[in-house]
Amino acid sequence: MPDWLNKNIHDRQLASSVKQMYALLFFRTSTKNLPHMKVIFFSSKAYDKQFFKEANNPYGFDLRFLEVPLTPATAVLAKGHDVVCVFVNDTVSADILQELAAQGVKLIALRCAGFNNVDLKAAAALGIKVVRVPAYSPYSVAEHTMALILTLNRKTHRAYNRVKEGNFALNGLMGFDLFGKTAGLIGLGKIGLCTARILKGFGCRVLGYDVAETPEMQEIGIEFTDLDTLYKESDIISLHCPLTPQTHHIINKTAINKMKKGVMLINTSRGALVDTKAVIVGLKNEQISYLGLDVYEEEAHLFFEDLSNKVIQDDVFMRLLSFNNVLITGHQAFFTSNALQSIAEVTLQNIVAYAQQEELQNEVK
Repeated sequence: MPDWLNKNIHDRQLASSVKQMYALLFFRTSTKNLPHMKVIFFSSKAYDKQFFKEANNPYGFDLRFLEVPLTPATAVLAKGHDVVCVFVNDTVSADILQELAAQGVKLIALRCAGFNNVDLKAAAALGIKVVRVPAYSPYSVAEHTMALILTLNRKTHRAYNRVKEGNFALNGLMGFDLFGKTAGLIGLGKIGLCTARILKGFGCRVLGYDVAETPEMQEIGIEFTDLDTLYKESDIISLHCPLTPQTHHIINKTAINKMKKGVMLINTSRGALVDTKAVIVGLKNEQISYLGLDVYEEEAHLFFEDLSNKVIQDDVFMRLLSFNNVLITGHQAFFTSNALQSIAEVTLQNIVAYAQQEELQNEVK
């Protein structure tokens, strides 16, 4: 959009509409000679189809949606497709990549930020590019983090069920003021910083740990510190770091023993950041008084599916559900219309860049 027009539009809604118009005109021009690409989606749901079909209008790619996950048995279904689009619980191991390469696949498009489920060395050796969506709506995950904190604290989920049954007693529903509490954030990327701003708005003192300190952390008022100090002083600890060999089970028996007695622990990042068995011990000895999870390290066979008519075989997960101070949601922190729209747009733009042999800004190597 021209600078003179951008500077003279003061109404945000109007500005947004005009920008979308210019973006659409740009896409129509830039994609006029776009190569035809065939894209197959694994682990897709109705909402994936909705948002990707809408976002695909400027490009006209051939999109095929499958509900089955990507596994050694289903990889053959990618035959004849240029791009395979996968989600967080799809397996993209070396043997699967070899099968995909044999089927002619040249690009793995992750419609998520995490890439720990992809064997990047095998992909590089086979000449398969891997791209991701590094950021979609950090607000969606940050706000869900706060939903878990507030629900666990004020026990609104339990109160809701009581009132439905005509029980208006307040016994067992007591919470605490967030104002003045200390919250520790492990990971200060876009989501971590959004969470910090929200917590500061509640009047919390915010401690933060990451590989490096940035000026933005200082502007928000985050106290940058080491992990031991964060564990020792935090009333609430929330995880927002990626899953790497260094962060695998960062919350373990040793870390839990360093925490304040009665700490609240929240994880909306990656399931394997938490040693679940160690957390169960922490719940039993009341070192952890509140646990909020949107992710679980063995979630691949549970989340995103309706298992209400089946017996869940994961004994560790079922043990977690037995605690009345544990709140688990099924990996829905990202699940807002804003985030899904952004995921679809960025994923397709990644494919456009590949099709036009441009620099892949969101490539994972």
